[in-house]
Amino acid sequence: MKRIVLLLPLFLITMCGEAPVTPPAQACSPPLDGSDFTCPPFDGDFPTKPKPLIPTQSVKGEIDVWNPTHFIQMQQMFERNKQIAEIEKNATKPSDAINSALDNFWEKQDGSNGSTK
Repeated sequence: MKRIVLLLPLFLITMCGEAPVTPPAQACSPPLDGSDFTCPPFDGDFPTKPKPLIPTQSVKGEIDVWNPTHFIQMQQMFERNKQIAEIEKNATKPSDAINSALDNFWEKQDGSNGSTK
């Protein structure tokens, strides 16, 4: 009974207190009746997605310094990680590849911008 009496004020304080209210979202869409409208200020740049990375390997567990196969496996892991870094450095962005393919397509479709002779 004493526990209920002790918990009752805590319950009433949490239930009767003010709840945080979030402001309504403001969208920038024109009304359907065609009347004038204003957009809320823009907060900044849209978040950009990070460049996709190929997962690299890391050393896990204990390393036995007296076992030469551990050193060979570590060397191979470091070489693979170096190759992955080179691939990521020289990789073509997908947007560049798509734009290049579209340019080539339209050039073949409509011809180049050369002379009309």
